[in-house]
Amino acid sequence: MTDDIFQISEPHEDLLSELRGKMLSDDSLKDLADTFKLLSDFTRVKILYVLSLSELCVQDISELTGVSQSAVSHQLRILRNSRLVSWKKTGKQVFYSLNSDAVRALIEKGMEHSV
Repeated sequence: MTDDIFQISEPHEDLLSELRGKMLSDDSLKDLADTFKLLSDFTRVKILYVLSLSELCVQDISELTGVSQSAVSHQLRILRNSRLVSWKKTGKQVFYSLNSDAVRALIEKGMEHSV
């Protein structure tokens, strides 16, 4: 073995300078990490997936996911607080949907990657 393999090179200052300008703040990266933590829960992913298909009420989400209504409500509260899901009241029913097209794209891209 030669020592050439383990040579230490000089940093690429031009590239590093350009990339430093593109770096997000630690707070922004923490928010991103928190979003990925939310997506690490199987029940929340199931809920987000069915909401990527259609706006639904708790009963319909429960029926499609096979998760109790109380568990769905609990998870929806977490998803609402994290701004991934929004709701609207129509009469006595509350309907939930994904908060943005960005959330829908995140779910779709995740599905493309995992399937």
